[in-house]
Amino acid sequence: MKKFQFFSIFIFSLMLLCSCGSVKNVAYLQNSDSINLDNSRFLYDARIMPKDQITISVNTTTPEASLPFNLLLQNAYQQGRSMSTGGGTLMPYLVDNEGYINFPIVGKLKVGGLTKSEAEQLVTEKIRPYLAEAENPVVTVTMASYSVSVLGEVNRPGSFMVSREKITILEALAQAGDLTIYGVRDRVKLIREDATGKKSIVTLNLNDANIVNSPYYYLQQNDVVYVEPNNIKAQNSKVGQTTTLWFSATSILVSLTSLLYNILK
Repeated sequence: MKKFQFFSIFIFSLMLLCSCGSVKNVAYLQNSDSINLDNSRFLYDARIMPKDQITISVNTTTPEASLPFNLLLQNAYQQGRSMSTGGGTLMPYLVDNEGYINFPIVGKLKVGGLTKSEAEQLVTEKIRPYLAEAENPVVTVTMASYSVSVLGEVNRPGSFMVSREKITILEALAQAGDLTIYGVRDRVKLIREDATGKKSIVTLNLNDANIVNSPYYYLQQNDVVYVEPNNIKAQNSKVGQTTTLWFSATSILVSLTSLLYNILK
């Protein structure tokens, strides 16, 4: 009886230790009560990158004054109507590898590397000489191709559009349905390409609350987040492949045995 009780206590203690270990590996931001958040006090602004698509809207007190600066997508029905009323859909500009766009009337503008507000200020300064002094143009720049991708051990992998031009790695993982129980939280890979085309791969630890102070906490457009599987998932995958091979081999042996039996009987 005493041996049974001792064995039960041993098993319970082992399960408890395993449970504590699994929680330690799964929980996010575990040391959040002991980190300094002073470095995270900034407002993130995405910067325009080569191959981004942006839309630029110019509005003036006199609608006709802004028409030459608004590049519109028009069908045959809309051509006459848009020129008279300003209606239509804005055509996106594709930023070239050097960071330039070709803007109506003004010509080439270098917007690569600028934030949204900086690009708006640049366009305002460039079009002002073509407008009446009384005009106070309102320029709005919008990124039309801001997306990030999340792959690996998440519930809904894929690419996600970012409408507000700002997203953290935790928000991107939430869009992907969070990590599965097999996802490795302390070795999440982030693949990033800079304005020169240089790629970099960094490893992020979601268990550590200091991630909010990381320069990679906010994702840039076209970032790729990869969550690798843990050892259990990898082992299960190997077991599944081995089992499939065994079943295939067994099936072949049974077929050959049956064939030989029918031939030799």
